[in-house]
Amino acid sequence: MAGLCSAQTSTTTTTITRGSNAPYTEGAVWVLTMIKTKAGLSDDYLKSISQTVKPIYDEEKKQKIILDYKILNGDAVGAQDFNILIMVQYPNMAALDSLRDKMDPIIEKVMGPEDQRRATAVKRLDIREILGTKTMREITLR
Repeated sequence: MAGLCSAQTSTTTTTITRGSNAPYTEGAVWVLTMIKTKAGLSDDYLKSISQTVKPIYDEEKKQKIILDYKILNGDAVGAQDFNILIMVQYPNMAALDSLRDKMDPIIEKVMGPEDQRRATAVKRLDIREILGTKTMREITLR
């Protein structure tokens, strides 16, 4: 019996942990919102969000809820294409957990109570359409 225990403890197994075989490493997470403004109303929309969306993102950045945000403006390729892209960068997917609990107090502070926020959202329907939202992970190729 002693020989059996000795043999078991003297056997070594080498395990090499390499992680993923993916040709990239995972990075931050971006939430992209594609917006199509109505003809001639892009500046009106951008003025509107400079009073609401920008202060919210600035406060979220200050509180380290988000890493960064970017707003891109360009030409739509066709009638069903977006001309404004809002990109919000989060450190990882876990940052999206319980996000509303973190964001609601900031949104209420900047935009007011729910009925006021709803009125603002309804007004925006006259100048823009949200074509979609997409969550994507930033990758770095190896």
